[in-house]
Amino acid sequence: MQIDAGASAPLVVLRDAAQATLDRFVDVPFAWGKADCGKMLAFHLRQLGHELRLAKLGSYKTAIGATRALRRMGVASLAEALDQRYPRIAPAEAIVGDVISLPSTGKLDAIGICVGNGRALAFHESVAGAVVVDPLEVLASWRVYGGLW
Repeated sequence: MQIDAGASAPLVVLRDAAQATLDRFVDVPFAWGKADCGKMLAFHLRQLGHELRLAKLGSYKTAIGATRALRRMGVASLAEALDQRYPRIAPAEAIVGDVISLPSTGKLDAIGICVGNGRALAFHESVAGAVVVDPLEVLASWRVYGGLW
């Protein structure tokens, strides 16, 4: 379900997009190229009406493949890709629907979608699927919906 960004107040759009992303990814087992941080981020951005040109990424099934896909986009990380399109905000400013970067044990970013009350939907290595986490540290935050300004 894609949100009609022109029909609703900005906070309603963000809430609905976050809920749609939560509904799609919560408890879905992590799988490179099918259910990972990049796929969750792309789904969320599409819910907010962003057009994404991801065809040149190709498919991937491993962390190495995901790294190569990012390089094909001309970036080294999801954070760099977000920086190219969206304004960074202070982590304390993040609200429902914003995107955050979390510490990761791997070489690739851990990205989360804010769902409210300081929590975010993210993949975590200690559970099989995406879960709502209460992050202790947020490395970066982006406002991905321009309807607030």
